Amino acid sequence: MKKVKIIGVPEHFNLPWHMAMEEGAFKDRGIHVEWEDVPEGTGRMTQLLASGEADMGIILTEGIIRSISQGNPSRIVQEYVSSPLLWGIHVDGNSPRNTLDELKDDPIAVSRMGSGSHLMAYIHAQNQGWDTKNLNFEIINNLEGAVESLSGGSGAYFMWEHFTTKPLVDSGTFKRLGDCPTPWPCFVIAANTNFLKKEQGAVNHILQVINSYTSEFKNIPSIDRTLANNYGQKLEDIKDWLSRTTWGQAQLNPDTVHTVQKRLLDLGLVDELFTAEKFLHP
Repeated sequence: MKKVKIIGVPEHFNLPWHMAMEEGAFKDRGIHVEWEDVPEGTGRMTQLLASGEADMGIILTEGIIRSISQGNPSRIVQEYVSSPLLWGIHVDGNSPRNTLDELKDDPIAVSRMGSGSHLMAYIHAQNQGWDTKNLNFEIINNLEGAVESLSGGSGAYFMWEHFTTKPLVDSGTFKRLGDCPTPWPCFVIAANTNFLKKEQGAVNHILQVINSYTSEFKNIPSIDRTLANNYGQKLEDIKDWLSRTTWGQAQLNPDTVHTVQKRLLDLGLVDELFTAEKFLHP
């Protein structure tokens, strides 16, 4: 049995992986998937992939492209979620701030540098017409850290996936002032290059399995109820999320790689542009 370490965020996007593991679909191909949830998100996952502590990861597109640009020995093997990620923009539930304009000079809580919450803060600021050179960040590690920071009077705002934070908005812990969707497909599957060289056959089997699950995922009877129960969500919110979400089963488009790089370059988050071959596994 070939052991493969795969990492991802503990969110509803990754339920197809857990279903495939529970049903023995990988084991049927001779693969033992060792899954690890990484609540710190993409910044931490890029580190684990770069060091070889993880073989594969389900990771934000902009985060892994920036990391590979900076020397991470990983490659994108496939698109995973083709639709944009909807980033909610949050402040403490008791904050007097009610509009995005009021956030211009405020600190930003991020899980870590290089994370989606970090990179998308630049995208959002640029969309608002703010000077992105003036952004100040506070590292809070994960969602729990964000709750502690904002509730503790930091005055920061925090960007995180809209539906994951919805229960915190409903409870009054957070106040959402708006949303910022990614301008590209949000999640890809990436792998460490050493692992790719040694285990291309295993990678092919893993992709075949997960693609069979994601292509049929929305048609599973009562999948909305399963998601709502597993992730502590309201059924109507999960139905809304499912209606917005599309899974992909093919390699990321090279034009998308260029688009992401160009936006990061404009923001000063990468130093140069590379051809798509640097990022995409053939």
